[in-house]
Amino acid sequence: MVSNSKTLSRRTVLGSMIATAAFPVLAQTRQGHDPASQEPTKMKIRMIFGGQTMTAALYDNASARDFASMLPLDAKIEDYSTNEKITYLPRKLTEAGSGSFNNERPGDLCYFAPWGNLALFHSSYRYSTGLIRLGRFDDGFEPLLTRGEFPLRIERV
Repeated sequence: MVSNSKTLSRRTVLGSMIATAAFPVLAQTRQGHDPASQEPTKMKIRMIFGGQTMTAALYDNASARDFASMLPLDAKIEDYSTNEKITYLPRKLTEAGSGSFNNERPGDLCYFAPWGNLALFHSSYRYSTGLIRLGRFDDGFEPLLTRGEFPLRIERV
């Protein structure tokens, strides 16, 4: 007869294996990979609109990787409010890269999950629920200050 402690131990191991297979994002977090990482990667993108080009480094999170997987992409960029330009994506991104942050600054490239759009900030803003930071523009954000609506090309560098 197997003791209760051995049975409990086997159940714990089996349960952990099932949870790891069913919830890989949780498994990554346990291995030290923050799904909402704000660390830049070597993955670069280029955005071209209005005769101007901007590059950005994507962060190491699941939402940024999902965004990169749909490139190249042709869309439309337009002004929204007084502090950002937006562009809608052909599909929603995974929200596995979500997590609050408190160091918002112009030049951030974000995804607004409730609407399924990218938010490219050129002025101060505040974090809100549903906003996922995907990366940061490399050489400033001056092209974003050009008012208007433009065809947009987004591609990997």
